[in-house]
Amino acid sequence: MPEYEFVDVYLPRAVSRKEATRLLTDHAEYGHWELYRLTLLRDGSRRVRLRRRIIRQVRATW
Repeated sequence: MPEYEFVDVYLPRAVSRKEATRLLTDHAEYGHWELYRLTLLRDGSRRVRLRRRIIRQVRATW
């Protein structure tokens, strides 16, 4: 079972859809994050949860 780390991003109502898309695209391209959950709140703000897989290195034993 893969392990993931998560980060929560809050986008206030004033952030446009275009700006939000650019921000999340930058996280995906440069931080290797993927969208896990997006919640649109009643006041128009967005709560975004991003995740990325934790890759564990196995120590070489020779």
